[in-house]
Amino acid sequence: MHELGISRNIVAIVGEAAGGRRVRRVTLEIGRLSGVVREALEFSFDLVAQGTPAAGAVLEIREIEGRARCADCAAEFAVPDFLAACTCGSRRLAHIAGEELNVKSVDLED
Repeated sequence: MHELGISRNIVAIVGEAAGGRRVRRVTLEIGRLSGVVREALEFSFDLVAQGTPAAGAVLEIREIEGRARCADCAAEFAVPDFLAACTCGSRRLAHIAGEELNVKSVDLED
């Protein structure tokens, strides 16, 4: 479960940004192609955040759809997974979105 390690990194980033203030909300952007299991991340975030400025913070996750560009016909389209093919039949795709995992914002108490 690599989500535990990801949660540790997120809590460290958020804690540094908080500067000792309590964190109310953490907003993440996670691509559908990132391999991150949302439920596992939410569960591990709550565990890892205990005893830190992020304890009790709301974790908001915004999903980013997967997108690819076909190397053969240059079409750009949404992809649900890495096994997708272009409508032209090609599987030579360059993934251009959906693999992200970003801390988008941190809301702090005043």
